[in-house]
Amino acid sequence: MYLYIKAIHIIFIVTWFSGLFYIVRLFVYQAEANAKPEPERTILLQQLGIMSRRLWLGITWPSAVLTLFLGSFTWWLLGTVPVWLWVKLGFVAGLYGYHFSLHHIYQLHQQGRFPYTSQQLRMWNELATVFLVAIVLLVVVKQELSALWGLLGLAVFIGILLLAIQIYKHLRNAGS
Repeated sequence: MYLYIKAIHIIFIVTWFSGLFYIVRLFVYQAEANAKPEPERTILLQQLGIMSRRLWLGITWPSAVLTLFLGSFTWWLLGTVPVWLWVKLGFVAGLYGYHFSLHHIYQLHQQGRFPYTSQQLRMWNELATVFLVAIVLLVVVKQELSALWGLLGLAVFIGILLLAIQIYKHLRNAGS
């Protein structure tokens, strides 16, 4: 039973992350659509708002809830709490914090308020990637991973992501 629950847990992790990655792309498109002239602005914002609502409430939130439930059940079935799991749970808690921050942005956008630029949202989107890499590495390598090397590798990965964002921004602006 443990392996079946674990497998279903992983499936909902995948759908949750898919929703987290895609919702921020929709936020980027909404921020950019907000700068368009009428009637294009209204048409785009209406369609992107519908897409965001369906994704966020129909896929992402249910996946987050089921991930938490199934993960807790898996943990209970496991019966022990190794050190690496506590570290992973710290990252998972951060991921739920990130999820709630996206919910706040979702609510603002549903109200027609767009306080963040598309560039800020693109950068915020990469935080999900950091959580994904950290959590997967912890689960796969467990005790084999030195904490110092793990944190150093994560810092290098974050640096590479930030550099890639800046290069993309430069290329995008050069092409405009």
